[in-house]
Amino acid sequence: MKLNRMLLLAALAVVVVSAPALAYHDEGVAHCNGCHTMHNSQDGQLVDPDSPNGNPWLLIDASPSDTCLGCHASGLGAVLSGPGFDPLAPAPNKGAGNFVFLYEDNLNDAHAGAANPVNGDAAGHNLDAPGHNLAPDATLTQSPGGIFPASMLGCTSCHDPHGTTAFRILYSSGRLVNDFYSFTNDAPIAEGMSIFFGSESNSNHTAYQSGMSGWCGNCHGDFHNNNTQLVHPSGTTMGASIANTYNLYNGSSDIEGGAQATAYLAQVAFEDPANTVAGTAGPSASSQVACISCHRAHGSSAMDAGRWDFNVTGLEEDGHESGSYKIPNPYDVNQRSLCNKCHKKDEFDALIDFSAAGAGVDGGQSGGSSRPVIGN
Repeated sequence: MKLNRMLLLAALAVVVVSAPALAYHDEGVAHCNGCHTMHNSQDGQLVDPDSPNGNPWLLIDASPSDTCLGCHASGLGAVLSGPGFDPLAPAPNKGAGNFVFLYEDNLNDAHAGAANPVNGDAAGHNLDAPGHNLAPDATLTQSPGGIFPASMLGCTSCHDPHGTTAFRILYSSGRLVNDFYSFTNDAPIAEGMSIFFGSESNSNHTAYQSGMSGWCGNCHGDFHNNNTQLVHPSGTTMGASIANTYNLYNGSSDIEGGAQATAYLAQVAFEDPANTVAGTAGPSASSQVACISCHRAHGSSAMDAGRWDFNVTGLEEDGHESGSYKIPNPYDVNQRSLCNKCHKKDEFDALIDFSAAGAGVDGGQSGGSSRPVIGN
C-alpha cells in the first residue's frame, strides 16, 4: 500500500513538472497588481516611494516603460541587461537586441569617429523611462519615415502589456496605441527563441516567417510605400539570384563554399514560412528580405540599430574608433560588411587582415559631426 502511494505521488510529480509554465503576459490579462496599485499603499508603506501622490494609470512606477523594466531589466527575458547596465558588457543576445546600448557615449566607428562621437540615441528605439535614466530621442522628434512622436515612445508602443495572441504580444491592425495612434498592419508571424535560456546562434534564433516589414511600417510607413524614400527592397521576395548568393556565401574568405542546408546566418535574418527556431537552412527564391534582415528591433552597438556596423569596411574594425561593444564577427578576420551575404561585392577584393584595425586600414566612411537622419 505504501509503495502504491509512493508511485502515485511520483506520477503526480511528473504531471506537475511537465505541465506548461505560462509566462506572465500569456493567455490574456495577467494579475493586475503586478503593474498597478490602487492606492500606492501596501502594509503601511508606499508602493512607489518616489511618487507619494501616485503615478499615471495607477502604475507601480513612474512611466509605462519603467514599469515594464521593473521585470525586464534583469533576470529572465531581460531586454535591458548586462552587469551594471554596462554597454560594453551586454547580456547574451536574444534576437531583438538590447536597450543597454542606449547608454553608450559613442557608436561612431567611421573615420575620425573618436573625434566625432555619436551617442546612444542612435543605438535603437529610445525608451521614455526616466527611472532607468533613459529619455526620448534627442535627435529625432518622430519615427523616421513616419509621424509617431519620439516623446511618446516606450515598451507599450509596440507591445500590449495586457496580452495578445500575436508574436511577442505585439499590437496588430485596428489597435489604438498610446490612446492616439492607430496601427494599420497586422503583427508579424514568427516563432521566438526561448527567453529563459541560451543566446542567439545560427541554430537558435527568432524564426521570422512573414509580415515583419509590414508591421514596422505601422510607424515607418514611408520606407514601404514611398519609392523616393524606400531605396532598398523590404518585404519583397529575394529571388533566385540573391537566395543562391546567400546560400553559397561563407565569408569574404570563402565566397562560394557554403550550402543551403547550413547557410542561415542569424546576423542576416530573412523571412520564410518554413523558418524554425533551430533551423539552419538558407533562403529559397520566395524568401523575403525584411527590416530585420539589417536591423535589431530594440537596439545594438551599431548606429541605427544595425545588425552589424554599416560604417566599417572590415568587421574587425567595429568598436575601434568608438570604443563601443564589438559585435561578434561570424567569419574570420578578413570579413568585410555583411551586406555581402546577399550581394557578394567582396568577391574580387583582396583579403586584408583587419585585425590591425586602425593601423592605416581603410575603415569605412568618413566620420561626421552629427548623426545621419534617414527619411525625415
